Amino acid sequence: MPQTSVSAPRPPDPGHRPLPSDHRSLAPDLARGVMLLVIALAHTHLFTVLLGGADPTPSVLDRVATAGTVVFVDFRGYPLFAALFGYGIAQIHRRRTEQGREWRWTRKLLRRRALWFLLIGALHGLLLFPGDILAVYGVVALLFVGVLRLRDRALAVIALVWLPMAAVAHALISAGEAMTGQALPPLPDGFLSELVFRLTLYPALVVVMVLSTVVPFLLGVLAARHRVLEQPREHLRLLRTAASIGVPLSVLGALPLALAKAGMWSATPLDHLFIAPLHQVTGYAGGLGYAALIALASVRLDRDRGRVTDALAALGQRSMTFYLAQSVAWAVLFSSYTLGLPMTSPAVGVGVAVTVWATTVLLADLMRRRGRRGPAEALLRRLTYGPVR
Repeated sequence: MPQTSVSAPRPPDPGHRPLPSDHRSLAPDLARGVMLLVIALAHTHLFTVLLGGADPTPSVLDRVATAGTVVFVDFRGYPLFAALFGYGIAQIHRRRTEQGREWRWTRKLLRRRALWFLLIGALHGLLLFPGDILAVYGVVALLFVGVLRLRDRALAVIALVWLPMAAVAHALISAGEAMTGQALPPLPDGFLSELVFRLTLYPALVVVMVLSTVVPFLLGVLAARHRVLEQPREHLRLLRTAASIGVPLSVLGALPLALAKAGMWSATPLDHLFIAPLHQVTGYAGGLGYAALIALASVRLDRDRGRVTDALAALGQRSMTFYLAQSVAWAVLFSSYTLGLPMTSPAVGVGVAVTVWATTVLLADLMRRRGRRGPAEALLRRLTYGPVR
């Protein structure tokens, strides 16, 4: 037998106190809570398009808000959310396997959960907000549940093969927008008209978003296998590398599209064939970089939690509930049959997004202090596992 060397045990870190065995990992919850702000910023910016487009003579603040949204929000927060979804799926698989469940039983459980995601997301997309992500997650989980049994190298290969398809799709969409001068049709007036609008737009958005979700989903599954977010202290070098490379790469890759969207560069449709996929692909790096930054922050925050940290983690634990709650807020604020607020200023949209998100943070923290779970999470668990016995 070949001899193996055994390294001496690492001396204990005097500043490190072991966590209890039932301690809930902070990083995934903190990431979900923070990323709900990014989702809110993306959605309010979208409403400047759906409600008739931005002001033809935007202010300096509007230009800054548009460029900042492209650089730090669009296709940056969403990959992290998709990776967290894959991370959660892999966690369920690992826990059920550790409990002695067979693959067939676990696969059936995950497919049932995915079908409920699909149904809830479809209702959300058709009745409230056409840019729904829950149904997209359901579709991806149904199609790719089998990857949970593949090796790490196979996951990486599938992600690399899928990446060009997502990039080409976004290149064609962006070039088409540049040629027509319009990204999305304006939101019509009236309840029935808006319903028909969502029925028309929603299927196409689902297809595009599924293409964009597969790569971060697979990376999330890969990260969960190594418990990167659950044990960030054991992966500090990886996290620092991901943050130091992913975030700058994401910013640089977004700058050309940001200049075009902010009206500081007259990009041609041919230009968009290159800058759109560059923006989208580097967004994956940005999402992973955000995750790494949050995981690194959680190493410090987990030892000395403050009220803000607890509130953000509470929001992350109820992310599905407050993701849906954001859509209720958009329907109340922007629909023609409710308040019907005009949204022609991206800068105002930033203020609205921050206000709605901050309100959800306060509500989530109130639920935490009262010991109440998110109703959407409780419903999904009951539908997936059945009544608590």
